[in-house]
Amino acid sequence: MKSKTLDMTQGSPARLLMFFALPMLVGNIFQQLYNLVDSVVVGRLVGAQALAAIGTTSSITFMFFALCNGIGAGGGIIVSQWYGRHDEDRVRNCIANTAYIMIAFPLAVGILAYVTAPVLLKLLKTPDDIFASSLSYLRVMCVGLVLVSVYNFVSSMLRALGDSRTPLYFLIFSCILNAGLDILFVGGLGLNVFGAGIATLIAQFISGFACIAFALRKNPYFHLSREDLRFNRSMTLDIIRIGIPLSLQFSMIAISSMALQRVVNSFGAVTVAAFTTGSRVEQIIHQPYQTLSSALTTYTGQNYGAGKRERIFEGFRKGLLIMAVFSIVMMVIMQLFSRPIASLFVKDEAVIELGGAALRITSLFYLILGVIYVVRGTLMGIGDSFFALYNGIIEVIGRFTVPFLLTAIPSVGKWGIWWSVGIVWAISGITAWLRYRTSGYKRIMAIPDRQ
Repeated sequence: MKSKTLDMTQGSPARLLMFFALPMLVGNIFQQLYNLVDSVVVGRLVGAQALAAIGTTSSITFMFFALCNGIGAGGGIIVSQWYGRHDEDRVRNCIANTAYIMIAFPLAVGILAYVTAPVLLKLLKTPDDIFASSLSYLRVMCVGLVLVSVYNFVSSMLRALGDSRTPLYFLIFSCILNAGLDILFVGGLGLNVFGAGIATLIAQFISGFACIAFALRKNPYFHLSREDLRFNRSMTLDIIRIGIPLSLQFSMIAISSMALQRVVNSFGAVTVAAFTTGSRVEQIIHQPYQTLSSALTTYTGQNYGAGKRERIFEGFRKGLLIMAVFSIVMMVIMQLFSRPIASLFVKDEAVIELGGAALRITSLFYLILGVIYVVRGTLMGIGDSFFALYNGIIEVIGRFTVPFLLTAIPSVGKWGIWWSVGIVWAISGITAWLRYRTSGYKRIMAIPDRQ
């Protein structure tokens, strides 16, 4: 394996985005397989209630992981901008200072998460029959927050430098290991959802430390001197300035998901299991969106640093075209095959029927979802940290109001859960586009010319 960097300030934007995004896509899909393997193994070997126990913790774990990942993403944006300016000393110093934050912050968040886990599950109205299992799984994930953050840190730094392949290799190995440990702990040792959580943490621990060891050995930007390791107050503040709004955006999305999960839980275990099934499928579907958005962030960040505004606009247009084609294809697939896809997770016919119908509803809004991710990736690349917070607030307001209003209508009932997802996407998409066309456009036009 060779750890490489990629200069995205030269060459065809479409080719660069696809070349960079493809390994990320494969890697992100393998990362989602952690959750999928947990769900399939637990759902098949233990049952629908155990699957629901894992599912009801998803929004909570996402919130705490998001708080930490936003800092890493902020560091990655700063690294990509300095890399675009070809300032190697500042690139290395930014990597070191991001590492300091990524050690302290996840530790504090993990302690907070462990202590508040029972309260959060109660706030979500977690059904009594799955409460104990949900708490067990959630606390395992809280304990491992620092371990998971190791991989997220190093992968964020490598991708900012244009290396999207190295993280992929270690994720593939880790996913295979996770699958084997899941079968051992859940099926062989009978540890149920607790075993699924332990398997995930062991696999990610190995993946993270192996990846960082490889980067230290092979990537020249990780060869840090004593001068590179110095604490840089200005650099740290830049990372926090961009990273904290991103963390808040991610956590607000998680909080909004918790609000939706609370509505879901009120309809009972079958609806929870169906919602979990649909969520697991859509986590995979979202990966190409997230991947291209991340590619646009790196592409935009490097070109922002290089002062190449026209390349940013061209990358934005190409991103919209790619997203549109993918969205239409996935919508057709979900309309035709949602029921057999749902049946991969559980045997319960009621869950399969409800989960398949849910996927058909949300797939109608995939085109709007594509717009959100393209705008988000571009604005993050230019360091528009306020947009992240702004977008998160819109998401929270929508998720706290629309599901409650729709499900309260007798003729809509539980179906309002999934219609509300699409409606909130539409609201978020409109506000994101307006942000890009106003302040985002002006900010790109004001980029200092460094060519």
